[in-house]
Amino acid sequence: MLTFFSSFSQEKFTISGIISEESSNETLIGVNVLFPENNKGVVTNEYGFYSITLPEGNYKIQISYLGFQDIIQDINLTKNIRLNFQLKEASEMLEEVVIKEDVEKVDIRNPQMSLNKLTAGTIKQIPVVLGEADVIKSILLLPGVTSAGEGASGFNVRGGAADQNLILLDEATIFNSSHLFGFFSVFNPDAIKDIKLYKGGIPARYGGRVSSVLDIYQKEGNSKEYHMNGGIGLVSSRLLAEGPIVKNKGAFLVGGRASYAHLFLPLFDNDNIAYFYDLNTKLNYKINDNNNIYLSGYFGRDVFSISESFRNTYGNTVLNLRWNHLFSDKLFSNLSLIYSDYFYGLELDFVGFEWNSGIRNFNVKYDLKHYISDNFQLNYGVNDIYYKFNPGEIKPNRDDSSVPEEKLIDKYANELGIYVDAEHKITDGLTLQYGLRLSNFIRLGQDELNIYENNNPLLYNEEFDIYEAADPIGVETYDRTDQIKNFTNLEPRVAIAYALNDNTSFKASYNRMAQYLHLLSNTSSPTPLDVWTPSGQFIKPQLLNQYAVGYFKNFKEETYSLETEVFYKDIENRIDYINGADLIANDAIEQDILSGEARAYGLEVLLRKNEGKFKGWLAYTLSRSEQRTPGRTAVETGINNGEWYNTPFDKTHDISFNGSYELNDKWKFNTNFIFQTGQPTNYPSGQYEYQGLVIPVYDGLRNEQRLPTYHRMDLSATLTPRKNKNRKWQGEWVFSIYNLYNRRNAASIAFRQNDDSFKNEAVRTSIFGIVPAVTYNFKF
Repeated sequence: MLTFFSSFSQEKFTISGIISEESSNETLIGVNVLFPENNKGVVTNEYGFYSITLPEGNYKIQISYLGFQDIIQDINLTKNIRLNFQLKEASEMLEEVVIKEDVEKVDIRNPQMSLNKLTAGTIKQIPVVLGEADVIKSILLLPGVTSAGEGASGFNVRGGAADQNLILLDEATIFNSSHLFGFFSVFNPDAIKDIKLYKGGIPARYGGRVSSVLDIYQKEGNSKEYHMNGGIGLVSSRLLAEGPIVKNKGAFLVGGRASYAHLFLPLFDNDNIAYFYDLNTKLNYKINDNNNIYLSGYFGRDVFSISESFRNTYGNTVLNLRWNHLFSDKLFSNLSLIYSDYFYGLELDFVGFEWNSGIRNFNVKYDLKHYISDNFQLNYGVNDIYYKFNPGEIKPNRDDSSVPEEKLIDKYANELGIYVDAEHKITDGLTLQYGLRLSNFIRLGQDELNIYENNNPLLYNEEFDIYEAADPIGVETYDRTDQIKNFTNLEPRVAIAYALNDNTSFKASYNRMAQYLHLLSNTSSPTPLDVWTPSGQFIKPQLLNQYAVGYFKNFKEETYSLETEVFYKDIENRIDYINGADLIANDAIEQDILSGEARAYGLEVLLRKNEGKFKGWLAYTLSRSEQRTPGRTAVETGINNGEWYNTPFDKTHDISFNGSYELNDKWKFNTNFIFQTGQPTNYPSGQYEYQGLVIPVYDGLRNEQRLPTYHRMDLSATLTPRKNKNRKWQGEWVFSIYNLYNRRNAASIAFRQNDDSFKNEAVRTSIFGIVPAVTYNFKF
């Protein structure tokens, strides 16, 4: 008891600083700063900063980050100390592939759950189609994450839609994460520093989506030396350069990628074109010990054309100016000014018009992290986003065009979020994370807004059992500063971890989240033509409640780890589409949609092997994803007779395996295996003939059939020449085979009449068979 009171009476001091990599000054995320003698510790934040407060005394501080040499140092804590550390790589082999940070392992005592982390090195090892390392394809191997199929853009998390994922690149929103309609992602793996996927237990600093958060940070650049690295593949290549602007104070990073398969098409008498290019940039400058500024950007474009009659261009542009400031050794702040723009353009020369649409936003964001004590940390901040939505504009592109110029009405909105989030260690075994987010969304004035009788834009025809668009009875105009609709929501978050010992814990979490933006798409996966629209007078925001509990255990000195979670989530105000809905170039979308609800629940299991020559993980998800849209009155049937039906992203069983085997310092082998229940779909229930054409009839319940089961295996081998060790130019060859046993997975199934036998037949459409590839990666 005397010891207890004496420890309380001791004066306390703070140790803080920045931890970076010695060879480049690149700050390191998630470094362990440990004090083994009294079992205290902390990890560095997204900018490499740490802070911990301890009683006066002598301590042994240990800095630990797997892949780097540990630092152990004695300190005499009699005042506040600023201690910066630089870590040396434990191995001097080729690039960060060999730096296997332990950030991917489960943290037993941290209440954060439903979180998966991947390093750039892990992503580069995973075999993917055409040999190009890919962020999105890599996270599809994690439990609870699926795609709509090969060649489909976006991803689905715990039975949610693709538009329910918040995708951030250096804090800027990315609205379309794919190149070439889903074959590649927009993220250059050479420029990526840190990746986190939050599937649940989402901290209060995030808002605006109800399914997941994919948070990606780019590298900062080398402020000590100039370096270049890249890769040459069969269909695309990449190059990244980095170096000091002012040595040890400022650095730049510039990385570019481009595909060039279209250059070979003329050899086959093919005038079609399909290619992409993107550019990653980042500048950083250290003003002094308390102030750093960063300027990062991304620009990407996809171009697809058929002869000279059709041309499609789309892509993202983001820019972020950030200022890190230390108010004290306990208070860290980050101010961000962010611009994000998604553009979609279409030219139809054979018709004589061009079309463009998009979404643009400006975001001011201020976050503070307060290290109040070694047992209590407080995060709080505010962000305000102004949106401009361009639903579409048609212009004639030649003099003889008969298409009139038409502009759909632009929409405007403002989204404000204020949050506070606490990390609280109650005892050695019990840790809490709890917070609250207050979100406010204002649908601002626009040029014209339809007015309907009884404020009802959609009528129900009892005689024919169909929904019909109501005729507007007038139009109302607004000034830009007017408020059409105002929504405010409280979003509590809480997570708890109870550790039985250093290797076993139970965790639970609850999320309440609001989403004010909706992607208008009635296809199984988003397309670039799909249009984002804000909540307003006729569309309510989506509201999520998600519950999760989990069991986590490390085995054999953390060589193995097991993560199991059970989750349930329900979503209010999920929009659904009436039969025959027309979403393209529609200025009155409220005439085609109804509001319903969605739910998803399941079990996730992730078994990892973290050490040794063989590493990898096995993931299994058993889940259900459903949607229901009942009638608004007792007379209406709603959608699907008001019954629950499978969403297009429901996958009952999802098994994925990823493994890597390091044979020696020259050869490394990697493999994937994926098995998924087939995607829900509808097959025709009958047919009729009209003017010699056989027309299928669809009158069954929605998504009551499924495509065949999806499965495939991939394999890659990486050859690192031993002569790399003795020269500046270092290279490696990556040989990969996608879909090793040539499985013809169905992207869709169509039905037609055979021209010879006149019998009905099903036709399977497959995107890929077996695809071999080779890539050469280099660094100097």
